[in-house]
Amino acid sequence: MTTEELFKAMAQSIIEGEPEEAAQLAREALAQGIEPLEAINRGFVPGVDEVGRGFGCGDMFLPDLVRAGAAMKAATKVLEPEMLRRGSSRESAGTVVLGTIKGDIHEIGKNLVGTMFTSSGFQVHDLGVDVPVETFAARAKEVNADIVGVSALLTTTMANQRKVIEALDKAGLRPKVKVLVGGAPVTRGWASEIGADGYAEDAVGAVKVARALLGVKTA
Repeated sequence: MTTEELFKAMAQSIIEGEPEEAAQLAREALAQGIEPLEAINRGFVPGVDEVGRGFGCGDMFLPDLVRAGAAMKAATKVLEPEMLRRGSSRESAGTVVLGTIKGDIHEIGKNLVGTMFTSSGFQVHDLGVDVPVETFAARAKEVNADIVGVSALLTTTMANQRKVIEALDKAGLRPKVKVLVGGAPVTRGWASEIGADGYAEDAVGAVKVARALLGVKTA
């Protein structure tokens, strides 16, 4: 298999959501002497981008995103140790602090957003669920975050998204730290009302909005 054929197969393993195939192709790339960073950027990332386009067009669906994320995670699990050994690292698109707000324990949507962010080159700090308002601000300051993503799946917890923005203001982190909100009851109007910088209906949209907010070029 030529290098170009290998890269195409890598992308296809993401599109088809095949973790075992993705991991095997990553190992094959290393065996051929391909730089792990090049394997990620030229092989696997184009697959992630294609899945994002397919989802945006309605040709792919939520299960496809989940499988693609699992495949990307399997590939990077193989490649990252070699990157560390060689002293190389993937250029980060930005640092994201992510969590589901206090009073809310829904995590599937948040987890998918985190996976897509990671697959797209962002450094993600996932705080989990039922996260206190102050924790978002504290972690954002600790890791020098570019974006704070706040998920709320209940109308009763949506108000706490506003409180996160207020906490970031109080900590002197705004407007440098951008706030991205989402969740089933959240709307673009609500995001505007509370002073959030961005809103997304799904994981792919969240990555697009984050890239736009930070001026990161879309592949």
